[in-house]
Amino acid sequence: MSSVSSSKKVNKAAEPQVVVVGSVAVDVLHTPSVEGKVVLGGSAFHFANAASRFASVGMVGAVGEDYPFEQAEFLRRRKVDFGGVEVKPGQTFLWEGRYHEGFRTRETIRTELGVFEHFAPTLPASYRQPDILFLAAIEPRLQLEVLRQVKRPKLVAIDTFQLWIDIARNDFMKVLKQVDLLFVDEFEARHLTGADSLIRAARDLQSFGPKWVIVKKGEHGSFLASPNGLFMTQPFPVEQVVDPTGAGDSYAGTLLGYLAAAKTINETNIRRGMQWASVVGSFYVQGFGPDGLKDRSRDELIDRHKALLAMTQVR
Repeated sequence: MSSVSSSKKVNKAAEPQVVVVGSVAVDVLHTPSVEGKVVLGGSAFHFANAASRFASVGMVGAVGEDYPFEQAEFLRRRKVDFGGVEVKPGQTFLWEGRYHEGFRTRETIRTELGVFEHFAPTLPASYRQPDILFLAAIEPRLQLEVLRQVKRPKLVAIDTFQLWIDIARNDFMKVLKQVDLLFVDEFEARHLTGADSLIRAARDLQSFGPKWVIVKKGEHGSFLASPNGLFMTQPFPVEQVVDPTGAGDSYAGTLLGYLAAAKTINETNIRRGMQWASVVGSFYVQGFGPDGLKDRSRDELIDRHKALLAMTQVR
């Protein structure tokens, strides 16, 4: 692993409201309409793209010397600080995948971890007291290491995926005891708990530690399990999906960015944030990588939010 002395920070760290720790990558996408589209990706990148529409974001990750920072300049203009991203000798994490007809399934063609293989997150001093901390789907032992570096935030949220559940379950359960909010998809929820019912699975996950559990069901929306009951949201319908990559991370980014901007973390604001997450997610899938959201105006987001409310409320 490269030493700290042989790496560099890309800019001076600010004091962000939200800190995200995860992957910063380059993706090569194959869809029913396009072959070999190269875009910026990674969980931390997609999260920051969405969260920065509401709050300032500090990003922690690692990239190689080949990373095209000029393509990420739009994030800098939107209060995303790259002070926690280390540039190390070697290649940036690359994922190549293919989506099949209807985007219901995808396959991984290749994964080249590059410098991310030895990622050891070290938070800048100004990142260690964030209002909100998001631990993306990285190895649970790294999530635990990050938790040791921060003063207790107002909210700690995490994501995961099945690999870590399978090979690092003990560490993952330790993380769950220290977090407030878990994002999990319907398949992971069932896999973690063994429950057939998603409601039962969410309640079981709450018993492991998190006060709130959000179960994502893709095109069928999501629901929140809380001490006060259940809340369900529907996705904003779009006529054509271009690329669903990063939509889940944008969901988390939107919700947590909204909470940071709202200043008060409570269930009402979580529910409101979930509605905004449906709006942002609908823009996300309408472009490749970050492009579906990249140039959207505030007015466009507000108009779609109003349209979503009109579709889901009875007056």
